Amino acid sequence: MINSHAEQLFVSFIRANKERFYLLAYSYTKNEQDALDVVQDSIQKALQSIHTLKDEQQLKSWFYKIVSRTAIDFLRKHKRMQVMEDEKLAFFTPQQVDTYENTDLEDALGSLPTVYREVIVLRYFEDLKIEDVAHVLDVNISTVKSRLYKALKLLRIQLQDEEGI
Repeated sequence: MINSHAEQLFVSFIRANKERFYLLAYSYTKNEQDALDVVQDSIQKALQSIHTLKDEQQLKSWFYKIVSRTAIDFLRKHKRMQVMEDEKLAFFTPQQVDTYENTDLEDALGSLPTVYREVIVLRYFEDLKIEDVAHVLDVNISTVKSRLYKALKLLRIQLQDEEGI
């Protein structure tokens, strides 16, 4: 039987962060309806396995992992793997205090291979700790750190090339 406290906590968490989960799913599917389906399936999977969550502090990374895996499974079933264009991601992102758009950064992020882009998105845009990124992606912390290092190096090179430095 599902712990009602854990279920209530999860429902509140989903309500507070639904746009973020949609954006994460959309970054994989590049399709509104598919992203909604992924989020809905993720919520259903999470509710069915909420009893496996040992630590409430891990709720965010636990659910991000479910959304990521559900999106990847969805794309495998439909034989397509896409990464959302940054302009669309910016359109669907809830407005933050900083509304400055750096199109060079958006272009550079869009050109990164998926393994590097996803660590950047989870770490810097979703503000997850390195340990949580490792949990979401199901890789070692050292792998996350090396991917972050490589991704930032690639971004730096690309941004310097665009600036003509």
